[in-house]
Amino acid sequence: MAKETTLTSDDVINEARRYLTEEDADYLRRVYTFAENAHKDQFRKSGEAYIIHPIQVAGILVELELDPVTIAGGFLHDVVEDTPVTLNELEDSFGHELAMLVDGVTKLGKIKYKSKEAIQAENHRKMFVAMAKDIRVILIKLADRLHNMRTLKYLRPEKQRSISNETLEIFAPLAHRLGISTIKWELEDTALRYLNPQQYYRIVQLMKQKRNERESYIDDVMNELNDQLNDFSIEADVSGRPKHLYSIYRKMVKQSKQFNEIYDLLAIRIIVNSVKDCYAVLGIIHTRWKPMPGRFKDYIAMPKLNLYQSLHTTVIGPQGDPLEVQIRTQEMHEIAEYGIAAHWAYKEGKQLSKGSQSFEDRLTWFREILDWQSETHDAEEFMETLKIDLFSDMVYVFTPKGDVIELPSGSVPLDFAYKIHTEVGNKTVGAKVNGKMEPLDYQLRNGDIVDVMTSQHSYGPSQDWLAITQTSQAKTKIKQFFKKQRRDENISKGKEAVDKEIRALGIEPKQVLTQDNLKRVYEKYSFSTENDMYAAVGYQGITAALIANRLTDKVRQAKQKKQHLEESIEDIKPDKLTQEVQKGDSGVKVEGVDNLLIRLAKCCNPVPGDPITGYITKGRGVSVHRTDCPNVQSDEDDQRRLHVEWETNQSNKKQYHVDLEISGYDRRGLVNEVLQAVNETKTNITYVNGRSDRKRMAVIHITILIHDKSHLKRVVKRIKQIKDIYTVTRIIQ
Repeated sequence: MAKETTLTSDDVINEARRYLTEEDADYLRRVYTFAENAHKDQFRKSGEAYIIHPIQVAGILVELELDPVTIAGGFLHDVVEDTPVTLNELEDSFGHELAMLVDGVTKLGKIKYKSKEAIQAENHRKMFVAMAKDIRVILIKLADRLHNMRTLKYLRPEKQRSISNETLEIFAPLAHRLGISTIKWELEDTALRYLNPQQYYRIVQLMKQKRNERESYIDDVMNELNDQLNDFSIEADVSGRPKHLYSIYRKMVKQSKQFNEIYDLLAIRIIVNSVKDCYAVLGIIHTRWKPMPGRFKDYIAMPKLNLYQSLHTTVIGPQGDPLEVQIRTQEMHEIAEYGIAAHWAYKEGKQLSKGSQSFEDRLTWFREILDWQSETHDAEEFMETLKIDLFSDMVYVFTPKGDVIELPSGSVPLDFAYKIHTEVGNKTVGAKVNGKMEPLDYQLRNGDIVDVMTSQHSYGPSQDWLAITQTSQAKTKIKQFFKKQRRDENISKGKEAVDKEIRALGIEPKQVLTQDNLKRVYEKYSFSTENDMYAAVGYQGITAALIANRLTDKVRQAKQKKQHLEESIEDIKPDKLTQEVQKGDSGVKVEGVDNLLIRLAKCCNPVPGDPITGYITKGRGVSVHRTDCPNVQSDEDDQRRLHVEWETNQSNKKQYHVDLEISGYDRRGLVNEVLQAVNETKTNITYVNGRSDRKRMAVIHITILIHDKSHLKRVVKRIKQIKDIYTVTRIIQ
């Protein structure tokens, strides 16, 4: 699926016309125009216009032959996150369905958590919940991640490794779970290139060295197979399939093998017209070559939950080496390559079996995400629990009636019981595996036949079951049982724990346990009532410390703000002030406080007319910032903020430093024209610096002295009138 060429919007829309209507194409053109205007004057790290990224994402979605709304989501997936466009504007322009998809792939804005890991976990949680409501959310996100991986070379090495790690941990396994192997393999191979470049290029080189030898061998096998199939009048497309780099790397690491010890670097794929032909071809192959014991898998009779179907067998080939063979129909092949995406694809203007019962049944796992997230109020815990189900290797076990149940590797009979039904799990008293009694913590293996024993007289789950079970479904159902059975006890226990945590913070509970404050907190964590919140604390669905911290946050902030202000006033006596920093010299006044040291922050250089905020520093008075300055946006900054405003009666003689970044097409005399334009506005320049890159993009940094915001606007307007100037931006350091 890898693409070296950069698509244009016309390329994408023309390709979409291959399977969509002209009306759909016009709709996509309108969406693209909206996206182009929203991302105007924005550039990527590579230096290219930002809109090129959404175009490539939409192109990947067209390659998957997805519906018009999903492709539109590709064009617009970043507008809410990276531009002033809001979801309401998007909904008004293109409807609720598209706005919902864009919201699902949009990261949480201005989120305030303790760590980057917590922020990332919360963003992933939001994405997975949106995905459970509409699977197309993740199809857009996978296309977005795929193009980001293709352009990773423009980022810093540490950023490359971080994104590649996340790709291997979250997105590649997710593509596998959805059955989209065409995206999965490219994500894995590209991530390996940045995480272990030495091994990546070594494997590439070794594969090149033996390419001719392998291709000759595969050609001989394919010719022999075609002759055999022709003898039986079976129409088939026989092709060689190269092993992907990441799968070779994993085999070398897991099995401690050298490259020359791996024999199945190529496999044979046979695509036929019917299921009957699949089994006929299997018989021909097993007759011609000896099958290896334990290497035959029938995913046609027992499809994977990601919709994958195929026959897999490994035989001893003509030269005595193992030869892997896959046999499937054309429809199975499309699902193997595109997975769930194939069920959203448009074929001859109609969607495939998206609404069919079998399709909905196979998406049950994604619907369960909604249940899990409502039970887990900590995003990092949610992600850790989810990874067990999403990213573990799977085992396939049978019910006594022969139905196949897929479970994460390491699952126990209790996981199996809760997979069957909640009541079966709650009433479980024992389990037989392959006709033999086994303990409830027995680890299930592929092919086990599991018979769960229940009793109506059972008292229900034990607390120990939470430690034994592996699946999110089982853990969630066990927690729900305790929640219902011991509600009153949990409410009392939870309230006591919260009161204790509040007192530990040096605050009396009655000071913060008001109805309004309680409502603010329990709604924040998606509880219906305060008793629901206390009950959750009681059964350990959420920690008492988290609730106490949220209940007391405003009281603690008010105390700290008062303390910081008192310390600042105490540290800065009037006799300590120098002439340089006397009140009024900055042109700013602090509401209700006199004789404070006031200075303008150099990171954002506020000027009269800018919205401003005061920030109390220790021993250095009040630092005045623009309200949008990123250096005063954290929770801690809220505690130190003061209301400040510009002096209304100040003279216009004072000058303020402003840093500007000017970008444009590099040509002879551009810098001189910029300096001349600034001089025409009677503005002093204190600093000039410029550079250009290989793509003839010029970037000029200047520092000027201005009187107020209207003066600044005149300067910026004059610079923008210069030919070949693209953007003029005010810099915040």
